[in-house]
Amino acid sequence: MNLPNKISLARICLIPVFLIVLMTESIPYRDTWAAVIFAVASLTDGIDGHIARKYNLITDFGKFLDPLADKLLVSTALICFVELGRMPAWMAVVIIAREFIVTGLRSVAASKGVVLAAIMTGKIKTCTQIAASLLMFFVYGDKFVFGGYSIAWYGMLIATLFTVYSGWEYLYKNRKLLLESK
Repeated sequence: MNLPNKISLARICLIPVFLIVLMTESIPYRDTWAAVIFAVASLTDGIDGHIARKYNLITDFGKFLDPLADKLLVSTALICFVELGRMPAWMAVVIIAREFIVTGLRSVAASKGVVLAAIMTGKIKTCTQIAASLLMFFVYGDKFVFGGYSIAWYGMLIATLFTVYSGWEYLYKNRKLLLESK
């Protein structure tokens, strides 16, 4: 197993640690610790990809594992934020649904021998989700409220909108894969 894949696996291993820390009320400074774990896990996404491209260590296992790790990390955070009452469930559902839709599209493409490359709006989507998630650790609820909603809520709304747009772009650019019959 190469280094980028080990880094992706490490990201997956951080997810239960993140979950336990964020959801355990008795842990002092749990939001700070959870944010640090989330940030470190998020940073490994860029690191593993950079190393894989720079040293030509791209593998099929890595192509599977890296996006899986990202989706598991973000989905875990979103579900925790809903459970903690920091964001509405509809935002989490929209974001997670987009991930299922794009994963399904990638499966259809793979069955036809086509590899769907990442698009820029997908990368922006990931960055906005991570930034909005980091806001959810510190400026949720009645903290930093504007127009009746916290800054973290607005951040997650922006992330949700980018998520919807990038999903639409994936579907639109690859509509022929879905519309053609065998």
